[in-house]
Amino acid sequence: MTPSSDPPEHLHEDAHTIQKLLVGVIGLLDTFSADQRAGSLFAFDDPRRLDWDIIPKPDRIGVSLHQLDRHQKVVLLDLIRLTVSEEVFTKILAIMQLEHVLRAREAQFLGVAAPLWRTSDSYFFSIFGRPGFEDTWSLRFLGHHVCLNVTIVNQRWISMTPSALGQQPALDAGVLNPLAEDEGLGFQLLETLDERQRSTAVIHDTAPADFVSRQVPRIGALEYPDHYDLGMPQYQITTADRKALALNRNQPSGIRADQLEEHQLDVLMQLIDTYLQRVSDSVAAEYRTGIDADGPATIHFAWAGGTTRGVPHYFRVQTRALLIEMVNAVDSGNHIHSVIRDFDQDFAAAAHEKYLARIAEHGDHLTSRTTSSEGTELMANDWSW
Repeated sequence: MTPSSDPPEHLHEDAHTIQKLLVGVIGLLDTFSADQRAGSLFAFDDPRRLDWDIIPKPDRIGVSLHQLDRHQKVVLLDLIRLTVSEEVFTKILAIMQLEHVLRAREAQFLGVAAPLWRTSDSYFFSIFGRPGFEDTWSLRFLGHHVCLNVTIVNQRWISMTPSALGQQPALDAGVLNPLAEDEGLGFQLLETLDERQRSTAVIHDTAPADFVSRQVPRIGALEYPDHYDLGMPQYQITTADRKALALNRNQPSGIRADQLEEHQLDVLMQLIDTYLQRVSDSVAAEYRTGIDADGPATIHFAWAGGTTRGVPHYFRVQTRALLIEMVNAVDSGNHIHSVIRDFDQDFAAAAHEKYLARIAEHGDHLTSRTTSSEGTELMANDWSW
C-alpha cells in the first residue's frame, strides 16, 4: 500500500456487518417487483443521497413500507437491526409508533391528511449505488424522526453516520419515551455541574431551532444554525444567537471533560455510549477506543437555552472525530431532534475520496474483469488494499 493510498485514520472495517447487509439486500431486492426496484435503486452520485432531513417532505424517494408485503417488511427491519444495537432498534420502532399518537393529537390541525401524514408506514428504503461484491453503495432508511445512513466502500469500509432520531411528544408521552436517555443524560450531567463548571458549559441562554450543523452533507470548520427550523417559523433566533451558538471544529465550545469530576465524567461517557449505540457494535468499539486514547481533554460538552424541561434547550458533545447534537426547542421543548455525526466520515466522504483516487491510480478490479487484456501490458495485481 502506498502512503498516498492510506485510508483515513478512523476508517472503519466491520466485515461481519458488511457481509450480512450485502447478502441481505441482494436477497431482498430479488423479491422486489420491477416497480419496487425502480422506486428503490438510485445512482451513488445522486445528490438526493445526501438529503437526510427527518421532517415530513413531499419529495421523499425510495420504496415505502406501504409498498412492501409482510415478508419484505420483516426482512427490511432485520436489515435495520444489523446496523444498530438492540436498544436503538427498539427506539426506532417506538418512534415510528409515535406517529399514531401524533395522528390523534394533530387531527384538528391536519384534518383529512392526518392518517396520510401520521402513519408508521411512511418510512422509505433506498439503495444508492450497486450492492455487489467489491463495490460501493449505501442503504438509507428515512422518514419522520428516523434517518439511518449506511455507506459501504469497496466492500471493506463502512460509515454509519449521520444517524438522526427524533421524538414528538417528549413530555407526557405515556410509555413511549424512546429518547429518554438521549436527552435525559444531558440534563443529568448539567445538574451535577457546580456554578463554575456550569458557567463554562452553558454557552448561550437561547437554544437553536434545530441542529447547529443543520443538514450539511459534510461539516465544515465553522457552522452557524439557521434562524428557524424548516416549516416551523414559530420559533426563531437572532443573528446574535446564531453567532453565539456557532460550531467551531478547531475551537470547541463548552466545558472540557478533563474539567469534570470522576462521577461527572462517567455520566458524559454514558451519554456518548448511548449515541454510539446507533452504529454497529464493532464500529462503536472503534470510536470508543479512539475517544479513550485521545483522552478527556479532547471532549467538550456545551449547553444552550433553558436548564429545565418544558423550555427550549440544546446540548452538543464534540470529540476529535464525532459530533453529537440534541435539540428540543420547538413546541416549547416538546419536540426532540438528535444526531450523531462523523466530521470526516459522514456518508463515507473521506473514504470514498481516497478510494476514487486509488482507482484512478491502479484501476478498478470490477472493470478489469470485463475488459480484454489484448493490447494492454500485464499490470501488478494491486487492487487488494
